[in-house]
Amino acid sequence: MRLTLLLVLFTLLVNVAFHRPLLESFLFAVALAVGLTPELLPMVVSVTLARGAMRMAAQKVIVKRLTAIQDMGAMDVLCTDKTGTLTEAKIRLEKHVDPQGNESDRVLELAYLNSFFESGLKSPMDDAILAHQHIDVSGWTKIDEVPFDFERRRVSVLVERGADRLLIVKGAPEDVLRLCTHYECDSCLRPPDGRQQPKTFDTEAQAQVRALFDRLGADGFRVLAVATKREPETLVDAVVDDESELVLAGFAAFLDPPKASAKPALQALAASGVAVKIITGDNEQVARHVFGELGIPVTGVLTGAEIGAMNDDALRARVEDVNLFARANPQQKNRVLLALKARGHVVGYMGDGINDAPSLHTADVGISVDSAVDVAKQAAAMILLENDLNVLYAGIREGRRTFGNVMKYIMMATSSNFGNMFSMAAATLFLPFLPMLPLQILLNNFLYDLSELPIPLDNVDEQDLARPRRWDMAFIRDFMVCIGPISSIFDFLTFWLLLKVLHADETLFHTGWFVESLATQVLVIFVIRTRGSPFASRPHPALLLTSLGIVGVAMVLPFTPLAGMLGFTPLPPEFFGLLAGLMIVYLVLVEIVKRWFYRRLAQRQGAPA
Repeated sequence: MRLTLLLVLFTLLVNVAFHRPLLESFLFAVALAVGLTPELLPMVVSVTLARGAMRMAAQKVIVKRLTAIQDMGAMDVLCTDKTGTLTEAKIRLEKHVDPQGNESDRVLELAYLNSFFESGLKSPMDDAILAHQHIDVSGWTKIDEVPFDFERRRVSVLVERGADRLLIVKGAPEDVLRLCTHYECDSCLRPPDGRQQPKTFDTEAQAQVRALFDRLGADGFRVLAVATKREPETLVDAVVDDESELVLAGFAAFLDPPKASAKPALQALAASGVAVKIITGDNEQVARHVFGELGIPVTGVLTGAEIGAMNDDALRARVEDVNLFARANPQQKNRVLLALKARGHVVGYMGDGINDAPSLHTADVGISVDSAVDVAKQAAAMILLENDLNVLYAGIREGRRTFGNVMKYIMMATSSNFGNMFSMAAATLFLPFLPMLPLQILLNNFLYDLSELPIPLDNVDEQDLARPRRWDMAFIRDFMVCIGPISSIFDFLTFWLLLKVLHADETLFHTGWFVESLATQVLVIFVIRTRGSPFASRPHPALLLTSLGIVGVAMVLPFTPLAGMLGFTPLPPEFFGLLAGLMIVYLVLVEIVKRWFYRRLAQRQGAPA
């Protein structure tokens, strides 16, 4: 916009200074502004994004917000839970053990009662408990309940059977164990009433229980602690307001094996420049086991407690090197995403639960799955029809392909338009007439835009799909300033040939430069559209057809009945020979400068050329 304003004002002032007709000069300046403006950009972006959405739908990715496709292509960090993403999400109850590690039917019964009478949204572990073994609970009656929340990380149910009233607490071991003052054991003495006498949960017992918990986690088990109220007869009817002084009954251990497809998908994401960070509510040992099964090195760990103790600046300093966040609640997940974004990353977040909705909003790309809860799907920008990282990886490549085609148009429009329009502005300094009529400028711009319509269909080089890409105004500016002047050099050479070799009058000059400027603008597409060799990167047939067709139309126009209306005149045969030579040298020079530009860019970024 700054460049357009500068060139238009410069042109207008030069024409006024040379006392040329004011209206004609003004119309020329307006036409020049139109020629400099990439007016096709909204259409190219919209069509490219829409086509990208259709291609992503074929890859089982439903796009709810089109602009998220661009963000998907720029994404360099993916944050996700491990359940369902790295694991099968087919959780099954494998063990139910007492504090000594022995199989315990009592632990299973207590866990079953808690899950059966829980009225809130049941977790997959509740479903696994209920599916493990049917237990007759017809004699039990529910009195009250404290539902699960992410601060307490447990659910408590008060039930009774006859005179036996029992508070059953099930939840994260770290939170349940600190509430326990006693624990059950098979060797405990039994008083005359037949009830088991729990033992004090002293320091030694705590160490043994925590060692058991750590062993289960190291073996890859997700663990829930199950505890009961020590003196249930003291509870008030219909109120659960005291989760202290609990008696530990034992642990329920669940297995959720890693997906076979997760390992190659993670390797593909890492190779394509996307860092995967796991943010899970599970403990560190379980997550480390899954990482080990998938061959993922743990570069750093932060727990929810550590995150909670950090301020935002400290968290920003740590998130870069950490790829495992354990025992994180929804608020802490959101803080991690904000910290990553503050470090300049484009962050994707994959979630499927109610508690994931804030993080899905916070992320640059919120991703959910078809089996997610409605709140998560509404908050997400994209929905995967399969909970599989391979599907996500395919979506990322489509996002980069879409972004690549949008960038092609911007790079071509800015560089070639800048060169030609700069030539027009500069030509007003030494030509006794306008270098091109306003109508011819608009026709030139219109035909050029027609040639670029198939860009959304164009192929994208593998090199452009290999790494995340994002908007970079400095890159666009540098490319425009580097490539654009080459077009101007050949424009000035064309001016000299027309005036000195062909002795062109005003009409012949307009005609010759119209054909040359359009031919250079259009044919340079095949050089600019790829970082590599134009012969190795094949354009889409539609782009090839329209580009060559538009150049053909430009050459034929001066010989048609429309020539007089447009201010054209037939060109001499020797002009086309000169034009062919100019075009070959021009395209070769642009290719040389383009390769030099990308080599210098790679050196500056520290990447291979």
